[in-house]
Amino acid sequence: MTRKTADPATKRLAILAGLALFWVAIIGLKLLKLQVVEHHAYLRLAEQQQRRGVELEAPRGAVLDRNGEPLALSLPVESVCINPKRAPELTVVSGLLAPILGLDRHELYGRLKDAAARGRGFLWVKRRISLDEAERLRSLRLDWIEFRHESRRHYPKGMLAAHVLGAVDHRERGNAGIEQGFDEVLRGRAGKARLLTDVQQRSILAQIAAEAQPGSDVILTIDERIQHIAERELANAVTSNSCTSGSIVVMNPHTGDILALASYPTFDPNSTVGSAGDMESRANQAVSVPFEPGSVFKVITLTAALETTPLRPESIIPCGSGRINLFGRVIRDHRSYSSLSMADVLANSSNIGAIQVGLRVGERRLLEYVRRFGFGTTTGVPLPGESAGLVRELKNWGKSSIGSVAMGHEISTTTVQLAQAVGVIANGGTVVAPKLVLKVRKPNGRTETEPVKPGHRIIQPETAITMRKMMEGVVLHGTGKLARLNGYTAGGKTGSAQIFDLQNKRYTHQYNASFMGFAPVTNPALVAVVTLNGASRYGGAVAAPVFREVVTAALRLMDVPRDLPDAPPSREDGPVEFDDLAIADLGSPAPTLPEPGIPDQVARVELWGPTIPDFHGKTMRAVVEESSERGLPVSLIGSGIARAQMPAAGSILPLGGRITVQFAR
Repeated sequence: MTRKTADPATKRLAILAGLALFWVAIIGLKLLKLQVVEHHAYLRLAEQQQRRGVELEAPRGAVLDRNGEPLALSLPVESVCINPKRAPELTVVSGLLAPILGLDRHELYGRLKDAAARGRGFLWVKRRISLDEAERLRSLRLDWIEFRHESRRHYPKGMLAAHVLGAVDHRERGNAGIEQGFDEVLRGRAGKARLLTDVQQRSILAQIAAEAQPGSDVILTIDERIQHIAERELANAVTSNSCTSGSIVVMNPHTGDILALASYPTFDPNSTVGSAGDMESRANQAVSVPFEPGSVFKVITLTAALETTPLRPESIIPCGSGRINLFGRVIRDHRSYSSLSMADVLANSSNIGAIQVGLRVGERRLLEYVRRFGFGTTTGVPLPGESAGLVRELKNWGKSSIGSVAMGHEISTTTVQLAQAVGVIANGGTVVAPKLVLKVRKPNGRTETEPVKPGHRIIQPETAITMRKMMEGVVLHGTGKLARLNGYTAGGKTGSAQIFDLQNKRYTHQYNASFMGFAPVTNPALVAVVTLNGASRYGGAVAAPVFREVVTAALRLMDVPRDLPDAPPSREDGPVEFDDLAIADLGSPAPTLPEPGIPDQVARVELWGPTIPDFHGKTMRAVVEESSERGLPVSLIGSGIARAQMPAAGSILPLGGRITVQFAR
């Protein structure tokens, strides 16, 4: 009986023992699978949860001027981020962080909510915060707020050389200027780090997988001192003459080193891009915005004549008493010259004289020399968006195009192209490409000098020397008197090209007023080109003074020996008269002159110059003809018969002054 009762109990124990053994076997097999067979797979999953890869940002290289002055550098800053999964109530987070970081609370809440809904474990709250913001956040002592070390691009000189330097975006990638052109050199190579974190995603251990490689420093050819002077004088000229924009390039004609390149309006690269107006101010007028050059282009026409024809500076050029009928198009000069020597054609900027010279050169040879001087192709300056300008093929020329091209119309160029071109005259006949980067300094201290593009000769040395003397005449007794330097000889050429209104398809009474030149004459150390767009006065009046101030200061900073005694200009020079307007509205009887601009300041008015005639009762055509013959700048208002004028008849027209004539019917 005892045996019978024991058998069921034993069976139950055996079954339970079997089930236990079976369960242990299953668990053992499962553990074997997890810890042996699939060990590596689950290890990877664990590492994915506990380890994170973080990119280590490489310090961006600095940009310096030729003397080692820093123009752009990167400063260490902190950025704040959070893990939305670990953060408390999102409304509390946004309400706490937004006031400290200067963010919109509703916008931040929306970002946090979206990140949490997507299951994201990381969210940038604000990049590159200030030191004060970082201290205020740390004082909260909240473990769900994290900080990351980054860098912020800083331009210590503010707006100085802004168009040369450019700027960077929020990722510290160059988006303009040298910052973009040399982005790969400046950027370096990012490193990598592996972080071991706990279940709350807090860092426990960090391991560097690859060190960040800092970017290289870029040393520019720019001289900070000359750049400052160029920007100051350009800004003064643009604002005081009510121009729309302007640019200037100062260059060493022998090496191509650009010592200053300025554009106006300008911007602060430390600030982010804002309105459309801000975008316009970031346009590099010297490199990216082509324009019709006007009379400065006569230098190319006369150089081609010296090279390809028997014409010499003393050769007499018929000027048709200020009028020429060119294949049915009547072109008038700004003054009525019967004839001039070729040197005086340049000095007085005679349009008819330049056309006559261009006709002697011929279309094919003129176009050849235009291209030889580099027009129609980019100079290769390492700035994004450089324009090649416009030079039309000969098959696209009209019958009278040779007359237009000879005096700087039907062609477009940039200020930096003009600097390259006048450099040919200054250095003895060789095209030298403009150069903006002097050398690159590697993180290990090794310096690599930027390769120099070899120049090539395009005109004979004697031609260049002859043109230098002719261009000196422009400054001594021609339209460029206001470019005369104190202590140095100088040569140059003025230009005033009417601006074409594309919308209304006509030329306006605003001008691209320019001056290009060099100094000293015998052995030029510098060339400079000044362009003022939308001017109401001519190049000799508004652009030449900028050349004078900038080049005089630059030569002294460079310790160039003076070749003239210091002396103020003689009053015998007289005022600058009717300048070198390259008349573009060829179909009209005579060009009307621009509306009056801002009057000259009283303190600058000097009572010397030509006597103002009486225009009362005369027609507009008669006023234009008489003022042109006498070389008087006039502004015409209204239509009909002259009823009033200012200054009054019989008074003296001061330096830089203008006669305003009111017409009525």
